Amino acid sequence: MKLYHFPLSGHAHRARLFLSLIDAEVEVIDVDLGAGEHKQPDYLKMNRFGQVPVLVDGDKVIADSNAILVYAAKKFGRTDWLPETPAEAAAVQRWLSVAAGQIAFGPAAARLITVFGAAFSPDEVIGRAHDVLTVIEAELAGRDWIAGGPKPSVADVTLYSYIARAPEGNVDLSGYLEVNAWLSRIEALPGFVAFPQTPIGLAAAA
Repeated sequence: MKLYHFPLSGHAHRARLFLSLIDAEVEVIDVDLGAGEHKQPDYLKMNRFGQVPVLVDGDKVIADSNAILVYAAKKFGRTDWLPETPAEAAAVQRWLSVAAGQIAFGPAAARLITVFGAAFSPDEVIGRAHDVLTVIEAELAGRDWIAGGPKPSVADVTLYSYIARAPEGNVDLSGYLEVNAWLSRIEALPGFVAFPQTPIGLAAAA
């Protein structure tokens, strides 16, 4: 398998993190976004949106980070990470949707301003970040993992990267005790791969 990746992309990181957590053999290929490699014809054949990550597994091409998590879990039969009972599968899917919605338009967007110069309103996206973090803080009360199971799932993986690096977008995590404990639990998992930190925003003083 080959993972087309960009080191500062949280979407790419969640795919790389999960593949490492399940000890899957994969060649990581960095895509030079600055040089526009993701907009070249060969890359657009893999993902017409011109985004990272993309996973290539033989003749299978999987674009979208959450789709990659599902594909890898299914390919390797990792029902410990992606359960198949209706209630457990629905609980995981809920957080995949949150990652694509509230996380993308909250902490991820806030980080896009400081790291990549995106033209979002800081007050708006930081407010959204705190809204979703408040919900996640409450959900984690009395449980170790976000989907409520006894072990981590792809739900934890999909949320991790942009929450862990939220301070880069000036989102203060200091008041979220449950969230910080959860981040530490993920970071202690065998096979954990860190998301490179950019010394910007609140992280500049860390």
